[in-house]
Amino acid sequence: MTNDKPLNPLEMLAYILSLQIRDHQVVYVGTGLPMVAAILAKKTHAPHITMVYESGGLNPIPGDMPWSVGCPFTWRKAALIQEMAYSFAQVYNGFVDIAFLGFAQVDMYGNVNTHLIGNDFLQPKVRLTGSGGNNDLTSLAENMVLVGLHTPDKFPARVDFITSVGHLTGGASRREAGLLGNGPIAVVTNAGVFDFEEENKRMRVQSLQPGVNFELAQLCTGFELLRPEGEIPVTPAPSPEVLAILRTQVDPNGVFTSIPGM
Repeated sequence: MTNDKPLNPLEMLAYILSLQIRDHQVVYVGTGLPMVAAILAKKTHAPHITMVYESGGLNPIPGDMPWSVGCPFTWRKAALIQEMAYSFAQVYNGFVDIAFLGFAQVDMYGNVNTHLIGNDFLQPKVRLTGSGGNNDLTSLAENMVLVGLHTPDKFPARVDFITSVGHLTGGASRREAGLLGNGPIAVVTNAGVFDFEEENKRMRVQSLQPGVNFELAQLCTGFELLRPEGEIPVTPAPSPEVLAILRTQVDPNGVFTSIPGM
């Protein structure tokens, strides 16, 4: 993949996710764009992060892009190889600073549904994959970043089923439920980057993707978005240098960042 091609949406999402990572953090890495983001962060602005792959590999030596967290590349000369239960135990014991999670639905308080679509648990319209370790991460990780496509059906006012807790009903409800960590701190989509207002924990626009205005983002959302005062920033795109690293060193075969026809 050469640098003369225009930036595609998956590359943009991977770059934005990488910016959520700070140097010296312990990063819990799941399959897909979170892997791309963590590796990109380590090769650019956050060289001292500790990467914990969900399957148990800790800081393997750099190599080809793993095809999943179960790929042997995530274990090669790793500092530590754990059973999955122990990798989740790291989250419970407070060693994980940031984790990433996808969603089928996410509501205004950052609650995530990956269980079902419909109102009847026993006879849903669509049965989804369920939790896996998702609820562990959202309940216990210090900070959670959500990532996915932005459409009204994916952003309802209330999710059909709470698989993974966000800020529950807003305000102090998460803390009052006895959950650890800060919960979701950001939602990254093809429309923009969203955070949560400090007091009521409602989803709020932080920045919008180039070419997206607030009205379009709102049209793609099934609840009222909060907006910051003043002009909404445009989400920055990667520099040519960072894009070159993404394409030639992080995911040169386009395992997770290629789009057919682009």
